[in-house]
Amino acid sequence: MTAPAPLLVVGDALLDHDLSGTADRLAPDAPVPVVHGARRGTRPGGAALAACFAAADGRDVTLVTALGDGEAARTLRRLLHDRVRIVEIPLTGELACKTRILAQGVPVLRLDDGDGRAAGATDEAREAVGAASAILVADYGRGTADALRDALARAARKVPVVWDPHPRGGPPVKGTRLVTPSAAEARTFAARAEEVTAGGGAHGDGARPELHHAAEDARKLIRSWGVNSVAVTLGPDGALLSHGDAPLLVPAPHCAPGDACGAGDRFAATAAGLLADGALPEKAVHGAVHAATRYVSDGGAAGLRHDQDPAPPAPETDSHLDPGLLADRVRSRGGTVVAAGGCFDLLHAGHVALLQEARRIGDCLIVCVNSDASVRRRKGATRPLVPVADRVRVLRALSCVDAVAVFDEDTPERLLKELRPHIWAKGGDYALAQLPEAPLVGSWGGEVVLLPYLDGRSTTELAAKAALDPVERSVGRARAAGR
Repeated sequence: MTAPAPLLVVGDALLDHDLSGTADRLAPDAPVPVVHGARRGTRPGGAALAACFAAADGRDVTLVTALGDGEAARTLRRLLHDRVRIVEIPLTGELACKTRILAQGVPVLRLDDGDGRAAGATDEAREAVGAASAILVADYGRGTADALRDALARAARKVPVVWDPHPRGGPPVKGTRLVTPSAAEARTFAARAEEVTAGGGAHGDGARPELHHAAEDARKLIRSWGVNSVAVTLGPDGALLSHGDAPLLVPAPHCAPGDACGAGDRFAATAAGLLADGALPEKAVHGAVHAATRYVSDGGAAGLRHDQDPAPPAPETDSHLDPGLLADRVRSRGGTVVAAGGCFDLLHAGHVALLQEARRIGDCLIVCVNSDASVRRRKGATRPLVPVADRVRVLRALSCVDAVAVFDEDTPERLLKELRPHIWAKGGDYALAQLPEAPLVGSWGGEVVLLPYLDGRSTTELAAKAALDPVERSVGRARAAGR
């Protein structure tokens, strides 16, 4: 297997802090939340975070940035040690730091410190740009990209350059292979590049306004900047890739509610890496959308364990949307967590009706699915008919399912101990005596609920019918009709 191609990251490094706790009351002297029990986490930010993402993909990464002196710079160097090679350029002022205060995982305040800006390039930095086989520019508007603009313009004529822009920074250099603004950033850049008419023009037949604006903005930026393509990131809706003509919409693989801080860096780092490997922009953007979605699903910034107070490990899961994180979030907001379980081999109308009913009685539905080995122990050597990866994918596609988790044991008791749902839902064809997990659910005040089950729906019967040849199926239908 070919090793991932190396990547040069050029841009403004930041140091990010998170203070994450719980808020259940307002301060007596002002209408502001009181956050208590906060854990402190520190991680690379800006271009440094993008470089870490690329390194986590197995790439040899060099980061060209301005760090300067001071405690923040020393902390960031330590966090990057053994992860990326650093080529430093001069910095005036103090390294920029961001501090977020979060309650129940939701930011309530951000503090910005440090006014440092890159103060010029060095020969070593120019040589690194000139020798690169692929470049990601993470421009956070603090001067690094400007200091190396001439070298980057020369590089863009020879190698793939991905530019992740910031409204405080300058435009990408001409010939940039791919630019990755958010929808809001694209609007701002397009307004600067060309006067936007009132209302943004006609939307076209049935077009969603946000998609129309993103497509129009991308076309304007390609013309104005002289770049090859623009991928406008749309958050949970994925990304819109334009080469200046009809755009390609790359939807997110699933809805991933959560902390999106850093998702843009994950997107840009993945796209740049795939272009470095020789992928076309369409494939690079597809991979970047999936990587950014998975990053948010896995907890976003909270899932980065660079330098922080000890935290309990995340529950094991085969779902892209972490069931444990979802359950904690719903519980913290006073909602009801519902879980349902089964093999779900050959998903049929009875399964769907059960899951729809289960979702209606709570605020989220987590489906616990038997692994292939677990199904074989329960159903025999010929089962499952559908492997677990496909069963999970089909379940995720149901609008009533919020998350899926796989368990390998004969019963889901271990998984239930981790999720601690308020309600454990099963089909009405089960008797409570057949549910050994019922006492467990009751131990934390949960309730086992039986839901109506559509008669005549059975995976076993479906499999038996599918095994018949056409003549046998015809005879069976005739007998059922009384002929």
